[in-house]
Amino acid sequence: MAIYEPEGNWWQPIHKDEKIWFILALIWMLVSFFYMPIQHFIGKQNPPTESYRVSAEDFDGLVEGMVKKYQIGTTGVDNDVPLVQPNPDEPVFLRASMWEWYPALRLEKDKTYKIHLSSMDLLHGFSIQPINLNLMVIPGYDYIANIKPTRTGDYRILCNEFCGVGHHTMVGKIEVI
Repeated sequence: MAIYEPEGNWWQPIHKDEKIWFILALIWMLVSFFYMPIQHFIGKQNPPTESYRVSAEDFDGLVEGMVKKYQIGTTGVDNDVPLVQPNPDEPVFLRASMWEWYPALRLEKDKTYKIHLSSMDLLHGFSIQPINLNLMVIPGYDYIANIKPTRTGDYRILCNEFCGVGHHTMVGKIEVI
């Protein structure tokens, strides 16, 4: 119970303008409520559903095997990360570890790749810029993302989960040719 009663006639029926805004808000809420699950099924923006448990050592071996098989050079900057051009018909392995995406990838336009993502140490975020693709990369899990590049160019992979003092330097590279 309030100490003082509210001023004015607060118990009177609501005004016509207020009813209109209430009804508009209710309609918009219902449209959003039904649109979200429909978009989940018809939209092509769903996160990957295929994942497996994997040890860091096993995943690291898969990454190194792919690098040995498909390396075509290095990025030529700072720590000279290997640049690989994998076959679209075979799995592509991308490793996240404190403050590095390894290796750099060269992919072909309009070809679908199964990219396996895993972290060696901490939780990382996989974000390809300038497109809007965001995934979590969790230690002990191999996440498989089907990616089909539709435009050529250089793309950066950013970590969008804080992973320590070198977080701001964790930038990977994807070239699409």
